[in-house]
Amino acid sequence: MKPPFDLTRRDALATLAMLPIAAHAQRSKSAWPSRPITIVVPSTAGGAADFVGRSFAQFLGTALSGQNIVVDNRAGAGGIVGTLAALAAPADGHTFLISTNSTHAANVSLYKNLRYDPIRDFVQVGLFGTYASVLIVRKDAPFKTLAQFIEHARSNPGKLNYGYYSSSSHVPPELLRVRAQLQFSGASYKAITQVLTDLMGGQLDFVFVDTLSAAPALQNDKLMALAVTSARGWSDPPPIPPVASILPGYEVQGWFGLSARAGVPPDVVAKMAQLMQRALDNTEFRIGLEARGLTTQSLTGQAFERFVAEDVTRWAEWIRLAGIEPK
Repeated sequence: MKPPFDLTRRDALATLAMLPIAAHAQRSKSAWPSRPITIVVPSTAGGAADFVGRSFAQFLGTALSGQNIVVDNRAGAGGIVGTLAALAAPADGHTFLISTNSTHAANVSLYKNLRYDPIRDFVQVGLFGTYASVLIVRKDAPFKTLAQFIEHARSNPGKLNYGYYSSSSHVPPELLRVRAQLQFSGASYKAITQVLTDLMGGQLDFVFVDTLSAAPALQNDKLMALAVTSARGWSDPPPIPPVASILPGYEVQGWFGLSARAGVPPDVVAKMAQLMQRALDNTEFRIGLEARGLTTQSLTGQAFERFVAEDVTRWAEWIRLAGIEPK
């Protein structure tokens, strides 16, 4: 006996009717971004990482047709606070971290119980570029060159002091102290702005700051640069000689990149890497970073993964040579 209606035919028609809805739902689910993107900056506003983060956030907002990009400054503990905040975010591709040589390399050797693994817990999206650190003093200091600085420090053992706020400002002076057999002391600060304020106020005798922060700081007529930690000098006028001109082989390099917690969908990571490449190919964006002392360099995917892994080893050696014990 034929049933009053054909269940098979009815189900087939219903399924066909639902296909457009299902396809739309799938597109909505996979659409990225589906909400505001947060860029976590592991330092205070006004620093180099903040400058890089805000520059990229501005580019992203335009590239993604007005998508809202939030810059979230999470300073503290050498970048650990911000790194943990990014690690705690959902792995949905809407939170990224401005990663640095501090957060993803030096901290491995600077802290005994680091609460994250930069290799295991993060996927590395891409590199913005590298930078050196600059030895800065007041213009009224009794030394005008690196050679005079070293001689003054030797003649006044234990009397000079410096401030630091990151691995790039802590490791270079300690490496200089060991290599040149000097005696001076360092004090930890939360932000570069506090360090520069105390330097100008006379509470500190010298500091090492990244080139991105040094560029605007040296516009102050109270400060001058003596040396740079790159293998070659810094051409920002006037030319600044490398520490290696006095201590051959001395070199310390930092970097800024973009990372996300592990588990973020690979297609989202790939899309963000492509956006980073577009940013670095953009003349205005690239020159903006280079004008502040960043040597732009494009590395994404496995190449950047290898770079980060190798930098963990590099900073471990620099920290060992500097004689810094982990906290």
